[in-house]
Amino acid sequence: MKKQLLPGLAALACVCLAALPAQADVVTDWNIQAGNVLFEAKAGTPPANRVMAIVQTAVYEVVRDAGKEASLDAAVATANCRSLLALVPSQKEAIDRAYQAAMSLIPDGPAKDSGVAAGEKAAADVLARRAEDGASASEVYRPHTTPGAYVPTTIPVLSQWSQRKTWLLTSASQLRPGPPPALDSPAWARDYNEVKTLGAKNGSTRTQEQTDIARFWEATMPVIYYGVVRSVANQYGRSPLQNARLFAAVTQAMDDALVAVFDAKYHYGFWRPITAIRNGDTDGNDATARDATWMPFIDTPMHPEYPCAHCIIAASVGAVIKAEVGDGPMPTLSTTSYTANGATRSWPTVEAFVDEVSFARILDGVHYRSSTEVGAAMGREIGALAAKKHFGAP
Repeated sequence: MKKQLLPGLAALACVCLAALPAQADVVTDWNIQAGNVLFEAKAGTPPANRVMAIVQTAVYEVVRDAGKEASLDAAVATANCRSLLALVPSQKEAIDRAYQAAMSLIPDGPAKDSGVAAGEKAAADVLARRAEDGASASEVYRPHTTPGAYVPTTIPVLSQWSQRKTWLLTSASQLRPGPPPALDSPAWARDYNEVKTLGAKNGSTRTQEQTDIARFWEATMPVIYYGVVRSVANQYGRSPLQNARLFAAVTQAMDDALVAVFDAKYHYGFWRPITAIRNGDTDGNDATARDATWMPFIDTPMHPEYPCAHCIIAASVGAVIKAEVGDGPMPTLSTTSYTANGATRSWPTVEAFVDEVSFARILDGVHYRSSTEVGAAMGREIGALAAKKHFGAP
């Protein structure tokens, strides 16, 4: 998976910098910087979301609390720098370089000094609150087998992620959904045959447009979602405080979404399409014919299938955006993908964006429709919790 990140790195960085609009503020500028730091660190998707939730929370708190006497640019730069150095020390050189470049543009004096002090305090406060959030818990996954029988020896990832302290949820299992469709049900047959047909690596019925969508959303790092958020943040007339609050709400929702989805994934342990389709003659359903050589369009993630993680994240982001925009006009949402050579896609509504992400995971051959629907429903609830906390929205 890590190797897949590298070819698109240069394209992503160039696209992000070239697309930076004139109305962007220090909050959105540093959101790009921090996202690229994590991308270059090749952090896993859930850990990267955790880092960004901490960083953006520190940024929000310093923008909210720094006071008029402090340089906002210095405060935001310092909150980002101190948080990233603590959480991504492997990227110290890049972080220091970005920080020094930003600070060199700020005149020396009391305002700069106050901003630095405020940024350091905000980063230290949030880091202290999240120091024991469970991210370092040991992985203890027990492979399913019988004594003496061989099973593939790659251990699934992040079985411990549901032990983490949440931002919005009362517990990881608060929104745990009911089980996936029974294997003898019509719903299971529908899901099975849809992904078998559309998500195959070879012999799929996907159109070229559908293949492009599948490749676009092969990307899982949080940077692909921040472009969507910046579609709102970069609108004229918005303040740094509004944008700092927006990014804090979004990243906390994304982080909790992954805690919740990994709780459900390992609770149910439901099989991926590649496993199900190669064992279609064992599920007790006459409508699911086996294909002994079936392969998905993309590599299957190393964790259980149900529910869809991409879907819960997209829907949580979408719910926060809808609450932030409220009754105002929804800007065109867009972002770029490092797995699609920096291609850009756009959507007129939140619903169109979330629906595309969900469909893409079927086209990728790694999720079933029921899983995408359940994941999206969970994400909307988590986004609503973030909106209530940060915006007072119902």
